[in-house]
Amino acid sequence: MFGIVKIRHEEKPRYEVTRFPVGGCRNIIEEQEGVSFKMKKLFITGTDTGVGKTLVAAGLLHALAQQGKRVLGVKPLASGAEMTPQGARNDDALLLQSAMNVEVPYETVNPLLYEQPMAPHLAAQSLGQTLSVEALMASMQPALAIETDYTVVEGVGGWLVPLNPRETVADFAKTLGFDVILVVGMRLGCLNHALLTHQAMVAAGLHCAGWVANIIDNNMLALEENLADLQGLLPVPLLARVPFLEVPTPEQAATYFSELP
Repeated sequence: MFGIVKIRHEEKPRYEVTRFPVGGCRNIIEEQEGVSFKMKKLFITGTDTGVGKTLVAAGLLHALAQQGKRVLGVKPLASGAEMTPQGARNDDALLLQSAMNVEVPYETVNPLLYEQPMAPHLAAQSLGQTLSVEALMASMQPALAIETDYTVVEGVGGWLVPLNPRETVADFAKTLGFDVILVVGMRLGCLNHALLTHQAMVAAGLHCAGWVANIIDNNMLALEENLADLQGLLPVPLLARVPFLEVPTPEQAATYFSELP
């Protein structure tokens, strides 16, 4: 057993925190060593834990890479790790790393990793640590400094998962200011979950670039009717409809994107 969390920040962040304007950063002009380039940055959230955020994020990365785009995936915060010869690793972060075409160290993809598969703020508390938006932003600076066509950041859990008593994942997304893609796990209750999540991100002043229907319940009743309702009620495009997959892969998921953000 290994009991250490991969927390790679100090009491004071080693990096200057970059804050982007809230309300839609589809195209951001960055300057690095005097060279300007355009990057599109996206934040992937979901209606709940286990709805397929990682599969969708990895599928999107693969689809964009197939179009010749330079893509980077980031899972800034994860809980649930296994020890490998290379160190502690998270399966979701490894899947993102396998789908992108920018070579970076694992620590850039997943800077904050907890061993126990539980809510990250509880995992932090169990080790006498406190998560914060500032710590997450500091940990992401190496990834944000990399020149890409697309940087895709996957959140953790759902939209309002706590980081501490005062901040949630939504506060992190708001500080980033990236356009958001909502992954809806198609199962009983998805209508309420999807509409509440979209309403909350709009209230935070963020732009939703679209949503993805991920069919996680292969026996869901009235599936087509639920999909039709969501298409009518969510005022953003349906980017992909991912069917129930027995052994899902990024390559498979990529084929179901009818529109890319």
